[in-house]
Amino acid sequence: MSLSIELNQGKTSPLGASINSNGINFAVYAPLAKQLYVCLFDSSGHTEVLKLAMNNNEGGIWSLFITPLPAGTLYGYRAEGEYQPKKGLYFNSQKLLIDPYAKDLFGEFTWSERHYSQMPIGTLSSVNNAIDMPKSRVSELQPYTGAKPLHSWGKTIIYECHVKGATARHPDIPAHLQGKYLGLSHAVFIEHLRDLGVTTLELLPVHSFISEQFLTGKGLQNYWGYNTLNFFTPHKDYLVNDEIAEFQEMVSQLHNAEIEVILDVVYNHTAEAGTDGPLLSWRGLNNPGYYRSLHDNPQVYINDTGCGNTLNIDDPYSLKMVLDSLRYWVEVMGVDGFRFDLATILGRTAHGFTQAHSFIQAINQDPVLSQVKLIAEPWDIGPGGYQLGAFPAPWREWNDKYRDVVRRFWCGEHNMLPELAKRLHGSFDLFEHNLRGPLNSINFITSHDGFTLADSVSYKEKHNEANGEHNRDGHSANYSFNCGAEGFSDDPHVTALRLQQQKNMLLTLLLSKGVPMLASGSEMAHSQGGNNNAYCQNNRTSWLAWKDSQRRHPLTRFIDDVLTLRKKHCVFKHSVFLHDSDKRFAVNWFTEHGEAMQESDWHDGSKQFLMYSLHDRQLETALLIILNASDVIVECSLPKVERGNWHLEVSSVDKNTDKSTKQFNVAAQSSWVFQLI
Repeated sequence: MSLSIELNQGKTSPLGASINSNGINFAVYAPLAKQLYVCLFDSSGHTEVLKLAMNNNEGGIWSLFITPLPAGTLYGYRAEGEYQPKKGLYFNSQKLLIDPYAKDLFGEFTWSERHYSQMPIGTLSSVNNAIDMPKSRVSELQPYTGAKPLHSWGKTIIYECHVKGATARHPDIPAHLQGKYLGLSHAVFIEHLRDLGVTTLELLPVHSFISEQFLTGKGLQNYWGYNTLNFFTPHKDYLVNDEIAEFQEMVSQLHNAEIEVILDVVYNHTAEAGTDGPLLSWRGLNNPGYYRSLHDNPQVYINDTGCGNTLNIDDPYSLKMVLDSLRYWVEVMGVDGFRFDLATILGRTAHGFTQAHSFIQAINQDPVLSQVKLIAEPWDIGPGGYQLGAFPAPWREWNDKYRDVVRRFWCGEHNMLPELAKRLHGSFDLFEHNLRGPLNSINFITSHDGFTLADSVSYKEKHNEANGEHNRDGHSANYSFNCGAEGFSDDPHVTALRLQQQKNMLLTLLLSKGVPMLASGSEMAHSQGGNNNAYCQNNRTSWLAWKDSQRRHPLTRFIDDVLTLRKKHCVFKHSVFLHDSDKRFAVNWFTEHGEAMQESDWHDGSKQFLMYSLHDRQLETALLIILNASDVIVECSLPKVERGNWHLEVSSVDKNTDKSTKQFNVAAQSSWVFQLI
């Protein structure tokens, strides 16, 4: 690196490192610091060659323009100021800090005592941590220019998957692409998604993340990625050639196949953890602004995330960072939307959750972000943390009540019919009150968190011993049913029932009003061996097993069949709830005798049979759906119709039933769909 450089005041916007002519402008927000430095490193990232004082500007932004300086320059920040934890101040110039706005990182993060401000405890550390820190790297991608699919919510079918786990074991994807962004955009994986009928890929976190130290000490890794190191940089382990443009390329190839990309984003906490956590970035620049703490005791972090800290979205510059990050991923990286982890935190002030929070208002008025897909995980562990149904339009929400009710019904629980009916038709009780419709409900049976679909019919209890926490982690209320044997079984009766039960839940999911989300591996009966919290299992426990038999798995064909049927019927695209006053669509409920259900039928807690029709008066089409969760055969009469006949389209059981029959025996624990022809 040439030492013949010129230094100028620099601009305060944009924040981060930006390329301007033949130089680089650096800008960082640190309002309580006494002095900020840009530290430049050689190309190896090992040697700090220059430490340059930045200039303080109004509003607490420090800036410096350095010329000549090329793209690819490696750098970090150091901050001088008070080290007073009781005041919430953690300035320590010996700690190299990642630029919160870094678009690229270079090198590996290594856990060591060098990252901690007090080492040993009670003694201010004077040890330089640069050797163990990734360096920020100056990078500037051009904005994304590809055409986006723009699928309406009524046509959206979401497939939630992990970048690595989806393709790490796929034999038809070249080895160097397996488990990478470019593996997801490989032709064979795209073909698989299209064969299923998927329109939208939802990726577990791809923001740069690190494993928690307690995991690395046990020889484990953070696999899911909910431990963010930087909000602008793609996770580098998923790159083939360490080029962040590969993410853009992946998005472009998926868009060319008419598949959208949604990111699971974690703007609720960071990898800096709690009071005894490391100094990596935000804590060392503006701890009181970036993190929420007790008003009368700033050294105590509010821990509404369960991860040690909680991002303070009430602070204007924290809010700006999150919004800038979101726009970057839309405008530069090309993504189509976001699923917000622990989204309640993003709408919580000191007085509790409000849909009028500045974050939600900012999103809704933003000309870019208001136009993308927005999905909330509407809960956290903080006070008033469960807010399902409380987000405003145009937000969608993960509906865990849907998940639990459907599972409980197919497990054979009684007294489920009234609530099941609400969930099947979009959960009007949750969304209609604030002028939203059934398409605001993201319906799912399984996700990355919890049992897989196959494990939900193979295990009664969780089996998380491999996580190293003596099976104490993970949910205990799984609403699962092992079909008569815990875990693996070669009993043909057990395996047949397990397949049938998976089909039952898939059929229910894919023919419910709302937006269906499939967890990856559901289509091939992927098992995690009963582990319902595989966040630290970066191995074959989590990676999909792509065998020839799996690619032709009966569940893959079943999903395709049901989704093909769903796409033919406009009722699933209807954006408002069905009521008796609806002029086009009607829903009717029947007993097993083909007669209209009465109030007494709904309140008969012993009933585990539900039959209903969905009519489209305009197109003169209709579906009849039958769900029998009981363990006995039910003699059934199909409801009478004025014209045409009911024709069997799909069922979870392989029966030689007359496809135009009016009466038949509904097998125990089975589901059926008829179409009016």
